[in-house]
Amino acid sequence: MLTLLHRDLRLALRAGGGFGQALGFYLIVATLVPLGVGPDRATLAPTAPGILWLGALLACLLSLDRVFALDREDGTLDGLVPAPLPLEAAATAKAAAHWLTTALPLVVVAPGLGLLLSLPAQAMPWLAAALLAGTPALSWIGTFGAALTVGLKRGSLLLSLLVLPLYVPTLVFGADAVRRAAQGLDPAQPLLLTAAISLGCVALLPFATAAALRINLR
Repeated sequence: MLTLLHRDLRLALRAGGGFGQALGFYLIVATLVPLGVGPDRATLAPTAPGILWLGALLACLLSLDRVFALDREDGTLDGLVPAPLPLEAAATAKAAAHWLTTALPLVVVAPGLGLLLSLPAQAMPWLAAALLAGTPALSWIGTFGAALTVGLKRGSLLLSLLVLPLYVPTLVFGADAVRRAAQGLDPAQPLLLTAAISLGCVALLPFATAAALRINLR
């Protein structure tokens, strides 16, 4: 499992893959929004939590079609089914690699981008905490969606249609945690719900992902 994780990390960093695309997209979103709606702090601050979370969600979505597509093309995916490593463990490694190369950099840069959107200073740590708690759900759900659509023509569009509705609870609770922190309210409850969604996804979705791969690779 660690070997597969290391291989995916190396490929993503060497090819630029999800790391460069997601980070660049996130930076563009945070830069263009003030230009579009104006620099007025009273306008930007209330919408900043939703914008930062929506940008992270869409940035994670960009590279999902690459999770299994490259392995499908070179035959590596077919070799994972009869391999000694359980397919559930391989799915976990794929999701973890996506999170490390795509979502984790977004967590790191998000507080800095919050400054561009006039997010109050007291909400910055909660923004990072909410993204850290919620982005694993984005990667694990996305990996499940990628397994459902692997090998399909125009699978990227179908993948987006499948995954985006499943992202909604994480988006709602994650943005609400940051919004409450910005307003001086207690963000603990939505933050815990966000973390609970991620824990559930990490625990259960590798089995669903493995089942989807077995069906598609028959």
